[in-house]
Amino acid sequence: MAAIKHRRTALERVEKFISDTYFTDCNLRGRLFGDRCPLASLSYFQTPRRIPYEEAVVQEFGPAQVGQSFGPTWETCWFKVELSIPSAWAGREVHFVWESDGEGMVWRDAQPVQGLTKEGEKTSYILTRSLKESEPHSLTLYVELACNGLFGAGKGSMIAPPDPDRRVTLSKAELVVFNRDVYELLVDLEILLDMAQLLGEENQRSFQALYTANQMVNVCDVMDPSTFPATRDLAAAIFSQRNGESQHTVHAMGHCHIDSAWLWPYEETIRKCARSWVTVVQLMEHNPELTFACSQAQQFEWVRRSYPGLYARIQDFVAKGQFIPVGGTWVEMDGNLPSGESMVRQFLQGQRFFQEQFGRICSEFWLPDTFGYSAQLPQLMHGCGIQRFLTQKLSWNLVNSFPHHTFFWEGIDGSQVLTHFPPGDSYGMHGRVEEVLKTVKNNKDKGRVNHSAFLFGFGDGGGGPTQKMLDRMKRMSDTDGLPRVQISTPDQLFSVLEKESSQLCTWVGELFLELHNGTYTTQAQIKKGNRECEQILHDVEVLSTLAVAQDKEFQYPASQLQQLWRLLLLNQFHDVLPGSCIQLVVEDALQYYTGEQGAWLAGPSPPCRFPQVCVPCVRGCLRRNLRSPHIKSAMEALPQVWVCDTCFWPFPKEDGSITMENGVISVCMDTMGHLISLRLMDFERESIANGCANQFALFDDVPLYWDAWDVMDYHLETRKPVTTMLKPLEVTLAGGLRGSVRFSLKVGKSSTLTQEIILDAMCPYLRFQTQVEWKEAHKFLKVEFPVNVRSTSATYEIQFGHLQRPTHWNTSWDWARFEVWAHKWLDLSEHGFGVALLNNCKYGASVHRNILSLSLLRAPKSPDSTADIGLHQFTYAVMPHQGSFQEAGVIQQAYSLNFPLHVVPASCAPCPAWSAFSVSSPAIVLETVKQAEDRPEAVVVRLYEAHGSTVTAWLQTSLPVKKAMLCDLLERPVGWGLSLEKQGLRLSFTPFRVLSVLLVLSC
Repeated sequence: MAAIKHRRTALERVEKFISDTYFTDCNLRGRLFGDRCPLASLSYFQTPRRIPYEEAVVQEFGPAQVGQSFGPTWETCWFKVELSIPSAWAGREVHFVWESDGEGMVWRDAQPVQGLTKEGEKTSYILTRSLKESEPHSLTLYVELACNGLFGAGKGSMIAPPDPDRRVTLSKAELVVFNRDVYELLVDLEILLDMAQLLGEENQRSFQALYTANQMVNVCDVMDPSTFPATRDLAAAIFSQRNGESQHTVHAMGHCHIDSAWLWPYEETIRKCARSWVTVVQLMEHNPELTFACSQAQQFEWVRRSYPGLYARIQDFVAKGQFIPVGGTWVEMDGNLPSGESMVRQFLQGQRFFQEQFGRICSEFWLPDTFGYSAQLPQLMHGCGIQRFLTQKLSWNLVNSFPHHTFFWEGIDGSQVLTHFPPGDSYGMHGRVEEVLKTVKNNKDKGRVNHSAFLFGFGDGGGGPTQKMLDRMKRMSDTDGLPRVQISTPDQLFSVLEKESSQLCTWVGELFLELHNGTYTTQAQIKKGNRECEQILHDVEVLSTLAVAQDKEFQYPASQLQQLWRLLLLNQFHDVLPGSCIQLVVEDALQYYTGEQGAWLAGPSPPCRFPQVCVPCVRGCLRRNLRSPHIKSAMEALPQVWVCDTCFWPFPKEDGSITMENGVISVCMDTMGHLISLRLMDFERESIANGCANQFALFDDVPLYWDAWDVMDYHLETRKPVTTMLKPLEVTLAGGLRGSVRFSLKVGKSSTLTQEIILDAMCPYLRFQTQVEWKEAHKFLKVEFPVNVRSTSATYEIQFGHLQRPTHWNTSWDWARFEVWAHKWLDLSEHGFGVALLNNCKYGASVHRNILSLSLLRAPKSPDSTADIGLHQFTYAVMPHQGSFQEAGVIQQAYSLNFPLHVVPASCAPCPAWSAFSVSSPAIVLETVKQAEDRPEAVVVRLYEAHGSTVTAWLQTSLPVKKAMLCDLLERPVGWGLSLEKQGLRLSFTPFRVLSVLLVLSC
C-alpha cells in the first residue's frame, strides 16, 4: 500500500475515513446513526423549584419545540415526550436522542432511567437494543431539565459567578436507529490510530497498528455493512497479540467524583447524584464486569431519601460487588481546616452509615480532590479501620513535583497508611490509549510496584463511565505494546500493592498542596461558623453527657446531635469550608450555621437544663476558664485568683501612647494601635522587634486563574502598611478586672477597621477584638507581629497536635509554603523564650524570619463576586512566654480564647465544688466527652497527647464508672479492659497519640 510509505499520509488517511469534515456521506462516523423519526409530541412546564416526579407529572404542560430556549438559571423544565417508533425499525437498536446545554434526566414508568449531559457524552437513551414486535412502539417519557450546565452557569469562564439570565437551548430531540456495528468499527480504529500516533516511530507496534488501520480502510465499504466483519477481524488480530508477564497492570475503576456543592447549590447536587448513578446502574445491567467506586455517605443518604427506587437498585449492585462504597467519610471533606474531632466524626458518621446500609465499613480513605492533607490523618484513618489511602490532588503542586505515586505516608504519631496517587494525574479518565500510556510513563515508583489505579468516568453529574470507555479498555486488556488494563476494585488494587510494598518509600509529615492556599482565608464567615459550631457541639455533648449522669430522667439528644453534626460535616466539604463556591452555597452554609443549628441550641433545649453545674460568684476574683479540652473539665470549680482593682488602669502618655499592665504582662501601644512594647513583667526581655507589632498590611491579590482558591507568592511584593487613622487610640475601660483601649483605621479605598485591645486580670495574653467593614476587591489583609525571637522553624497547631515548618526559604520546598494553615495557635520560640499568636476563627498564617503573620480577609470575585464583602468580627491574641510553648501553657490558653467561660444559672445556695474529670498531666488534652453511639449507659472520653512527649497520665472522674476499656474511633472496644484504681485510669501516651476510653456507667 503506497500510503504506508509516508507515515503522516497514512495517519491522515485513517482520520479522514473515520470522520471527514467535507465528505460526510462516505466517512464512517456519518453512518453511526441511520433512520430518524421526529417525536410524536413534545410539551413542557417550567418551575423555579426542584420538585419530585409525582408533583411534576400532574402539572399543566404547554407545547415545546426543538430550538427553543429555557431559563433563566436554576429554573427547572419538565418535558412530556410522546414517542411512536416506526414498525419498519423492527430488529434495530433504537435511541431517544436529546441534546441540550442543560443537565437532564429521563423518567420512564415513574422511575429515573438515564442522565443526559452533553459534556458527559450522554445524549441518548437506549429505548431498545433490538426492537421486537411484542414491545410497545408508542410510549411516554418525561425529561427533567435543569437550566444550568454541568459546571453551573458561569459566564465566559467556568469559575465565573453564575449568570442569572443564562438560558439553555434544546438543540435536538428525536428517535434514531443506532448502528452498533459502525460504532464497534469506530472504536477499533480509534484505538489503532492512537497506538500509531502515541507509541512513537521507534516502536514497531506503532507501525503495525498503522498498517492494520490502513488495511481496514481498504477493506471497509461504509455503504456495504457486509464488509464490516472482515474489517473488524483485522483489528482483532492486533488486539489478540498478548503482552509479556512484566507489563504494568492498570486497575481501571469506574468513577464519578461529584462535588457536594461548588458551582451549584446543595439541592442541585442531589439531582446530579441521581442523574449519574442511574446512568451507572443502567450501564451495569449490560456490563456485569463494570465496577464503580463511589464515596460520600451524605450523597448516598440524599439518594436514599429522594430516589428510593434508584437506591434499591444501587443496593443490589453493592451486594454484587459492582457498585462499591469507598472513603468511609460523610463527605470528601477539606483535609486541613476541620478540627480533629470533626475529622473523627467524618469517619464515624460515614463508616456507621456504610455499615448500616451495606453491611460493611470502607477499608480505603478516598479523597481525590482536596487542598492538602493534615499530618494527623494517618492516625485517624487507623482508628477508623482504614489503612489505605487514595488521592490525586498533589499532582497540582505549583512548584515541586511530588516524588511518589505509591508510598507509605507517616503521620505525626508514627502511624502509616499505604497511599496511592493514580499516576495518570486524574480521577476522570476516558479510557484512552494516551491515558494508559501516561499512567505507566508518569509513574514515579517504577520498579517498586507494577500496578496503578485508573479512575474513569465523567464527574460532577456527567454520569461517570460510558460504554465507549469500557469498549476502549476491553481492546487494551492484554494487547502487546500497551499496559495491561483490567477492570478492578480498590481492594484488588491495594491488595496487590500491599504484596509489592517491601521496596516502597515513606513520606513523613503533612502532604502540603503548593496551590490553593488562599482557601485558608476565603469566605471568612463560613470559617467562623465552622469554628463556632464545632465549639457549640462540643459543649452540648459535654453538658448533655453530664446531665444524663446526674439526672436519669434526662434524655441525651442523640438524634438531634447526629442531625447537627451531619450538617456541620456537610459544610466541611472541600469546596464549602475552603470558600471556593458560589454565593448560593455560601448562603446555604451560613443558614445551616446560624439558622437550624442556632435555633436549636439557643432555645430552651434540654442541654441548657443542668442545675447541678455552677460556678460560684466571688467578688473581686476572676476564674480562668480551663475547660474540659485541657487540664480539667468545664464542670470543675475553677481556681480563684485575687486581683487588685487598680492594676489594670491604662496609662496615657504625652505622645498619645498608652500602657497597660495586669501583673503578668505589660504593654505599650501608639496612637494607631501598634504594639510598641510587650514584656513579661517578671522577665525583662522585650518581645517586639522594631517597635511595631499589630501592624495591618494590605496586599494586591490577583491570582493567575483560581481566584477564590489561590494566593500567589508575588502578592508579597505588593505589601502596603495600613497607615490612615480614623480615630486615635483611646481608653475605653480602666480599672477593675479589665483594661481596654480602642482605635479605628481606614483600610484600602473604603474599608474600616475598629479594634479594641483588651487586657484581663492575670491573663497571659493580650487580646485584639476586631471589627472590619470590608469593601475591597482583590485585596488581602493581614496582621503582622515582628518579634525578638530567632528560630529556623515555627510551630503550628494542627488536629490533635502540632508540627514545625521552616521560617526560611532555603529551598523551593520551603518558599512554596509562603502561606500555610494553622488552627488555634502558632508559636515562634528559641530556647527559654517565645511568642505565640492565638486566634478564634482564622486559619491562614505564616512565619517568615521573625514575623508572625495572621491572614484576616481576602476579596476574590470568582466564583462568588460578593465573597467576604460585609461586616466581620474576630479575635486574636499575642502571648509572650518563658520556656517552651508547652511549659508556658500556650495550648491551654488557645483553648480558653476559643471556649469562653459559660455562665450557668444556679440557685443562691452555696454549691460545692465538683469535678467531672481531671487529668494528671498537662501534656494531655481531654478533648471530647459524649454518649457512646450504641450504648446509652456508656460515655466516650477522647484524649490526646499535645506536647509531643511520651507520658503516663491518670484520668479521674466523678461519674459512677463500673467498667472502662479503650476503644477505637468508631467506638469499638480494643484490647483488654482498664483497671479502675484509686488514682483513676492509667493511660499511656506516645507523642500525639489519640486515645478513646469507653466508660460504662452504673445505673
